Amino acid sequence: MSIEPNLFGEACLIRRWGRIGAKGQRREDHFAREEEAVRLFLQILRKRRSRGYRPKPHARQAESADR
Repeated sequence: MSIEPNLFGEACLIRRWGRIGAKGQRREDHFAREEEAVRLFLQILRKRRSRGYRPKPHARQAESADR
């Protein structure tokens, strides 16, 4: 998930999902104010974490953990 501005100055919450190696899917929610996009972002994040989802580690963190 990410929050990015579009060409019209609106804030867009962009969500991408799918299988590794596949094109996947994408959904964009447009908001007039960035605060509204952040509110939905946090709401979705809380729901995912309650279901056991965790952010994937960055490549550098994974390399340092292997040492």
